[in-house]
Amino acid sequence: MNQHSHVHHGHGTATPDPADTAPLIVPPAKEMLARLEARRSAPLRGLVEPGPDRQELACMLRLAARVPDHGRLVPWRFIVVEGEARRQAGEQLDALYAQQNPDLPAAKADMWTLYMLRAPLMVVLVSRPDPAAKVPEWNQVLSAGAAGMALTTAAAALGFATQWLLKWPGRDPQAAALFGVKPGEKVAGFIHVGRPVRLNEDRPRPSLDEVVSYWSPDQPSTSKETP
Repeated sequence: MNQHSHVHHGHGTATPDPADTAPLIVPPAKEMLARLEARRSAPLRGLVEPGPDRQELACMLRLAARVPDHGRLVPWRFIVVEGEARRQAGEQLDALYAQQNPDLPAAKADMWTLYMLRAPLMVVLVSRPDPAAKVPEWNQVLSAGAAGMALTTAAAALGFATQWLLKWPGRDPQAAALFGVKPGEKVAGFIHVGRPVRLNEDRPRPSLDEVVSYWSPDQPSTSKETP
C-alpha cells in the first residue's frame, strides 16, 4: 500500500492523498501543434515515392493504435499493401470489376491497377466490432475512425501526406475480401501514404461559431419527445 494512502475501514476504500490529485503541468508541444495546424489531405496523384520505410511505418501504426478503445476490444486492424503487392491487388480488382461490369469500356480495364499504384503505400483500415461485447457497437466503430485519424496524424508528423478514401473496393464485399477482409468486418477506409509533391493551400474550415455551442441548464429542449 502507498504510504500516503489512508483506508476508510467502513468501506475498505483508499482516500487519495492530496499530493496524488495535484495537476501535472505538461508544457505545450509547439512543433506538434504547428504540424497539426498544417495537416491536410493530399490529392492521390500528389503522393509519390519514397514511401515510409519499415521503421517509419511501424511508428505510424503504433501511434495509430493509441486511440480510445472502450473495453480494450481493439475493434479495428490494419492491412498494409505496398510494393509489387499493389499491382497484384489492382489486377485482381480489375478482374472482379470487369466480371461485375461486362460492358466496361476497354479504356477502364486497368483502372484499379492504376489506382493502387498511385501512392507508394496503402493501409486498409478495417473495422471489426464485436457484436457480443457489452460495449455498444457504435463506440467500437468510432474507435476505428479514431485509429484512421491517428494514422493520418502520425504520417504528417513523420513528414508524409495521406489521402483517406473509400471507393468501390472498400464498399464491395467481394473486392474487400481480396484484401483479407473477413465476414463481419468492414473497410473503414483506404489510407494512401506518400511524400507530397507540393503543399496545397488549405481548404476552408468551419468557423467555431458554426460547430461549437456551450450548453447551459436553461436552454430550451429541441426534442418534442418525452424522455
